[in-house]
Amino acid sequence: MSLCSTPRALLLAALLSIAANSLWSAPRAIDTERSSITVRVFKSGLFSAFADNHEISGAIASGSVDEAARRVELTIHAGALKVVDLNLDAGKREEVQKRMAGAEVLDAEHYPEIRFRSLSVEPRGSGADKQEWLVKGELMLRGQTRPMALHVIETKGRYFVTTSLKQRDFGIQPISIAGGTVKVKDEITIEFQVALMPETSKPAEQ
Repeated sequence: MSLCSTPRALLLAALLSIAANSLWSAPRAIDTERSSITVRVFKSGLFSAFADNHEISGAIASGSVDEAARRVELTIHAGALKVVDLNLDAGKREEVQKRMAGAEVLDAEHYPEIRFRSLSVEPRGSGADKQEWLVKGELMLRGQTRPMALHVIETKGRYFVTTSLKQRDFGIQPISIAGGTVKVKDEITIEFQVALMPETSKPAEQ
């Protein structure tokens, strides 16, 4: 090989290496079959002892995690969230479901998607079998976009996420009945369990 072609060959090898590593570290899609969201709504008011807390669950419709770029995105279909209160009879559960999906709360007909995208990811420590992060980003819900912080723990390839929000921040008036003596709290808690699709195999070194 001539001397003039050697730098060219080295440059080509470097570009191929960069391309291969970029492909290998591409964002990984969220495994929607093994990922879920749980929302917990708590009661308050003078006669809260006669009311019910609510548990709502659903699947994550789509999303991705880019570990190299420290970027997270996910989408949830508002109409797919389901009330799963086991202490309610079927008729009462259906009533709560309709009210949640309706114009008073999620307004799923006009705002069918709930989206989160990260703006920063801060490591918060690691152990033998887990890592922790604080993920700051934006949540789009019911046509409103507000900042949100997620507390994330990764262990054995799964991500466990907790956060909270205030309904009024997104234009939702917490539901109350009986003149306000029975109502739900403004703040709700949200939990995610996230699994990723298998990682693309890294090309073997030549």
